[in-house]
Amino acid sequence: MLLISQLKLISGVESLYEKSKALTFHLLVLLAAAVCTKAGKAIVSRQFVEMTRTRIEGLLAAFPKLMSTGKQHTFVETDSVRYVYQPLEKLYMVLVTTKNSNILEDLETLRLFSRVIPEYCRVLEEGEISEHCFDLIFAFDEIVALGYRENVNLAQIRTFTEMDSHEEKVFRAVRETQEREANAEMRRKAKELQQARRDAERAGKKAPGFGGFGSSGMSGISPATIITDSIMEPEKPKMAPAPLRPSGPSKALKLGAKGKEVDNFVDKLKSEGENIIIPSAGKKASEASKVLQPPVNTESVHLKIEEKIVLTCGRDGGLQNMEILGMITLRVSDDKNGRIRLHINNNDKKGVQLQTHPNVDKKLFTAESLIGLKNPEKSFPVNNDVGVLKWRLQSTDESLIPLTINCWPSESGNNCDVNIEYELQDESLELNDVIVNIPVPSGVGAPVIGDIDGEYRHDSRKNILEWCLPVIDENNKSGSLEFSIAGKPNDFFPVNVSFVSRRNYSDIQVAKVTHVEGDSPVKYSIETSFVVDKYEIL
Repeated sequence: MLLISQLKLISGVESLYEKSKALTFHLLVLLAAAVCTKAGKAIVSRQFVEMTRTRIEGLLAAFPKLMSTGKQHTFVETDSVRYVYQPLEKLYMVLVTTKNSNILEDLETLRLFSRVIPEYCRVLEEGEISEHCFDLIFAFDEIVALGYRENVNLAQIRTFTEMDSHEEKVFRAVRETQEREANAEMRRKAKELQQARRDAERAGKKAPGFGGFGSSGMSGISPATIITDSIMEPEKPKMAPAPLRPSGPSKALKLGAKGKEVDNFVDKLKSEGENIIIPSAGKKASEASKVLQPPVNTESVHLKIEEKIVLTCGRDGGLQNMEILGMITLRVSDDKNGRIRLHINNNDKKGVQLQTHPNVDKKLFTAESLIGLKNPEKSFPVNNDVGVLKWRLQSTDESLIPLTINCWPSESGNNCDVNIEYELQDESLELNDVIVNIPVPSGVGAPVIGDIDGEYRHDSRKNILEWCLPVIDENNKSGSLEFSIAGKPNDFFPVNVSFVSRRNYSDIQVAKVTHVEGDSPVKYSIETSFVVDKYEIL
């Protein structure tokens, strides 16, 4: 009798549990949110209740058959569920809800879902939706929790999904501080080694290496005048391969384990007939940092002329600050060509300030524009980048701006018409891969492009309109872009510009390279680059 009573009690509890699940399912407002094709094929779907894949695919497959042709309703109903939908070009954004849900709240939630999708997908196509499916699911989870909409807006959703971490910022700041301290310690050690070599030379002993020059010889330069870290950084020694550890069972943490789990999961999906789209790594390559590639064939004497510009202008005109930093770097790979001199052609008329390396003969450079060592019996270091000449120009003269950018936003009702134009003032330059980054308001859709010279890209996640121009030179020295979008004039600033050039701004060139003895010419290769560090219109 006791056993029978226990069985009846267990049966009653199970029955009550099943009824509670059915009641919970019935009371929940939003069952699923999905993006599907017009034929009812699910591209991405997020279920907020326990629902099998077959069930949701069946609901979405039945959805197109329920829509009546010629009627402009935003919802359709069946005996069990309600579909609230909005067309997205060739797709549908569909919310599957219970029939007792508030239709007005469902429509408001649907509008928020429809605004989230363009934030992650540039075009509303099946391939783009599939590629960003996980981003969309994370965003959907921020909108709805347990079947009910959260009190969030588009800006909050973007903040939540970006997962900006204060701890990560602190970690990066600490790491940067450690790197700066390590660089400072490296420069201090280099000075100690340099002093030890000098003391050894004075004592008549054989110096362990070339002293007083090379990449560590420029350590006394103030940080404001260094062109780039990579110019003065010595070559990093190649790390020896780690010895192979004996294979065997190990309980240590395996860094590649998670990647294997993901691969196994993807393989399992493929075996079920899913079409998996793997984004190519090439799309994520950094497009902003455009570094000119060195020549393929470099001679035993290789020269690099590098310049970078820092410029800040006002939106109403006026140059707030412009600074040009330049350097000539020499690399000798054959000790036979160590005793050489560089013949410099200084055609600059803008007023740059020149400074030679302390081991370079300044009198020779001032009198004859030749770069050579103070002691002509010594050679330049082999297989080491040596900065031999640097220059700097700082000005607020508007006539020296290489490329002027004018942005004219004007309000027109609820929209803003923007006209932006460029003009190359220094016609001797040829600027390549020019990109003008214009900020645009978020959550208002893509801008409507009018007349344009070149091409454009709209990054809806970063809220930036990129105006791309392959080449700007004397034959293509001016152009414009017109577009309209909802917003205020202040929304379109600051405008940032980036470009690269194989012609330097200051017109300081190396005419030829000769041996110290006999003045015979030396074959050399040269590489010139002019890049942007900051180019901003506030």
